[in-house]
Amino acid sequence: MTLKKWIGGVLTTVSLFYGSASAVMVLDKVVAVVNTEVITWGELYKSMEFKASDEFKALDDAEKRKIFKENEASFLENMIDTKLQIQAAKKLNIDASKDEITEAIEGIKKKYSLGDQEFNESLKKEGFTMEEYKKILGEQIILSKIVAQEVRNKIIISDADVTKYMASNKESGYRIRQIFFKKPETEAERTALEAKAGEIYQRLQAGEDFSSLADRYSEDSKSKRGGDLGFVKKEYLGTKFLEVISRMKVGDVSEPFWTDVGLHIIRLEDREDDKTEAELREITKKKLFEKRFNEDYKNWIKGLREKAYVEVRL
Repeated sequence: MTLKKWIGGVLTTVSLFYGSASAVMVLDKVVAVVNTEVITWGELYKSMEFKASDEFKALDDAEKRKIFKENEASFLENMIDTKLQIQAAKKLNIDASKDEITEAIEGIKKKYSLGDQEFNESLKKEGFTMEEYKKILGEQIILSKIVAQEVRNKIIISDADVTKYMASNKESGYRIRQIFFKKPETEAERTALEAKAGEIYQRLQAGEDFSSLADRYSEDSKSKRGGDLGFVKKEYLGTKFLEVISRMKVGDVSEPFWTDVGLHIIRLEDREDDKTEAELREITKKKLFEKRFNEDYKNWIKGLREKAYVEVRL
């Protein structure tokens, strides 16, 4: 995973997409009002750019603007939700201290084996000033705190909840991530796709992050969350999938393989066909917690929206 992906957003120049002076001027246009704060067009497009893949950046400016335009509404909704959470945190006096931000920076340096000079060069390459970077880290820390206080720490999964779920969900299965390519129409396209998948497989073998490559290349609906298919019961997997998985250990990445619908590369995250009772209970508890968290988080955000003044001006 790159430093850019970890942050979850990059403040880089938008002039890549808007070259003329008159076009740059529009970046100050207000696209949303969230209570007493505003979001400008420039902030919106900066927040979108971190999702841009190398393939996207190779497109001409007209294509880039077209793709950004198609996705700007959903990105803006996410920015509004983030701003509402930050505002809620301020009301509860939840903040990120200088020590917490410094500790986070030191942790990132350690994770990526970066010295001070290398770290500063990485920031510059990604389009950050140190102050911008600290601001983003601070917001990430604040978001983590407010979500923990208002949602995560309020969730309780009892032993009875686990037992009840396990009693009605006894089938074994697998936790899988995949990078998927749709079945091509011609033999030439098939050959080119196999070459592309082979290159991605080699990158995975060299240590690149599966989730990041799935976000970038996968053509299925799950690609936006790192290719995570979640827990899949055996009965829902085709013969080829089961054949490939039978040769895999947890953590393994498969070579590209064909099914009737396309070309797949999968990573086996976990398997529940060889777990003890205690392990299965722990897995089930985590699964129920994740489900409850997603539901409660969604309802909490809905509540923040209902109490707020939000005006979208796209």
